[in-house]
Amino acid sequence: MASSLMSLPNREPVLFAGLVAAALLLSAFAFQYAGYPPCELCWWQRYPYMGVIAVALVGKAMRALPQGLVLIVLALLFALDAGIAAFHFGVEQKWWEGLATCSGYVNMGGSVDDALDAIMNAPVVRCDEIAWSLFGISMAGYNFLIATGMTLFMLKKAKDA
Repeated sequence: MASSLMSLPNREPVLFAGLVAAALLLSAFAFQYAGYPPCELCWWQRYPYMGVIAVALVGKAMRALPQGLVLIVLALLFALDAGIAAFHFGVEQKWWEGLATCSGYVNMGGSVDDALDAIMNAPVVRCDEIAWSLFGISMAGYNFLIATGMTLFMLKKAKDA
């Protein structure tokens, strides 16, 4: 069983890409619900992963699609995510200015008055503040490393396809 899981990236790179993207999205939502609300750039980093999952599903469902083309599209989506993550990491490090907008989670359940009250009292989440880090690397930094690694892996698999 363990050996078949270890060979998944080489046997099924499209499926592997979808699973990695799903795991990263689940991790992001887990952090969000554990008390780390996402900033605007955090949200932007989720969208390419949603695209990876969609492309992986279509790529697996439609076997007639050229595998190399599917892998190139996946590589481009991972590269887009790596670029957003690199920008976010630079904003966190104060290397450059971030976005003028910030975001926060607002519970829109209940009445209109409750929703308006939630909007008015929602915490602002700044893109230039590191909410969580491990070994001095923020979530944006880890996302950059993973997305870059996946970009290179998808390009290698596309070349071999």
